[in-house]
Amino acid sequence: MYDIILSFITAFLLVYLAIPSIINIAKVKHLYDVPDHRKSHDEVVPTLGGVAIFAGVIFSIILWTPFEVFGDLQYILCSFIIIFLIGAKDDILPMSPYRKMMGQIFACFILVFKAQVRLTSLYGIFGVYEMPEIASILLSMFTILVIINAFNLIDGINGLTGSLATLISITLGTWFFLVDRVDLAIIAFSLAGATIAFLRYNITPARIFMGDTGSMLIGLISAILVIEFIEIHTEIQGSPYAFKAVPAVAVGILILPLFDTLRVFVVRIFKGKSPLHPDRSHIHHLLLDTGLSHMQATSVLLITNLAFIFFVVFFQDLGNLKLLIIILLMASLLTFIPALITKRRKRGEVSSGQ
Repeated sequence: MYDIILSFITAFLLVYLAIPSIINIAKVKHLYDVPDHRKSHDEVVPTLGGVAIFAGVIFSIILWTPFEVFGDLQYILCSFIIIFLIGAKDDILPMSPYRKMMGQIFACFILVFKAQVRLTSLYGIFGVYEMPEIASILLSMFTILVIINAFNLIDGINGLTGSLATLISITLGTWFFLVDRVDLAIIAFSLAGATIAFLRYNITPARIFMGDTGSMLIGLISAILVIEFIEIHTEIQGSPYAFKAVPAVAVGILILPLFDTLRVFVVRIFKGKSPLHPDRSHIHHLLLDTGLSHMQATSVLLITNLAFIFFVVFFQDLGNLKLLIIILLMASLLTFIPALITKRRKRGEVSSGQ
């Protein structure tokens, strides 16, 4: 218990104290995120906040994790370093999406083959329970890649990714504590401490962005936590803290980044564009187009994600497939609301202009 609390405090203090220096360095070296037609800020902003998040998380984990109960920690830290190097390189000198993907695959390879961060069961979805090893490896790597890039893509307005990371890490970290997985709880609460401290400088007016360094690291940690959340359920059947419809509950916890990525990729493909082609079709862009501010949009999305978490926990008895279908339909319907408001707003502007 004390190790978990101390990991949170350590990560918080390190990030909180480090960011002002990072902001000054970024200004001196002109390491800015420059606005363009896709982005939702109008001024140059330092973009190395992820460096502080990485330092806070990794220092706190190493300092407070009981190594005798976490033998695979070295491999997880190696994957963190790979993602950090890719993200830092892209924040300073942008890389092509495909080169970033190759680095992400390498980090996934380390997690799946060395740290054994793997999905081994579908819990009866489509009648599949235990998976063959090849299917387990491929699905695990695909899942990690999707979650890393989901957080990278959702990082578009002030406070959003940091707030979601805090919500998700506290949710999963609390559960890990309840099932006596102190090692994973320390990872989760180290991330929570780091992101809460980062938000002090990222809420409007944002003094720094986390960049790809921060968003991809958050995605990687979230992927590890959610896969372990699913896998631990194979060992705790009958526990009062075990969930039914575990995969569906996991999707509900990560619903916003996962659904937004799925929706954007589908829209881009239907338009004949590459799924990796950047544009302004994300849910946070739609909310900004309705007239909301950055922090208003962030609050709406954070509350929505929290509502989905409560929903999947409350209705877990429905089973995986039914619950997955319901939450995907709910997310689809909710997405139409800002799109409809934006269309009406534009029509009103055209009418008043005439």
